[in-house]
Amino acid sequence: MNKKYDKDFKLQTVQMIQEEGKPVAQVARELGISNNTLYRWMAEYKKDGQQAFPGSGQLKSEDKATRDLQKRIRDLEEENEILKKAMHYFAKDRR
Repeated sequence: MNKKYDKDFKLQTVQMIQEEGKPVAQVARELGISNNTLYRWMAEYKKDGQQAFPGSGQLKSEDKATRDLQKRIRDLEEENEILKKAMHYFAKDRR
């Protein structure tokens, strides 16, 4: 399962590696994150600085709302299918 980390967490992690000089492998172990993920964050930070990791924050809650709505639609469609089958079943009995 992919965990989602917010922008502040990523920035603090990268800055900790750079400022404290901690090895990436050690920080990765301490935080339970893969080395590759930390190296990717560091490359993003090196390229974009404080503007790195734009996908977090407000979009995250909008994404969750969208996923919740999509789940609700799937649930309602499933309920409709069940009701259609029940309707056909009972209509067949009346003949």
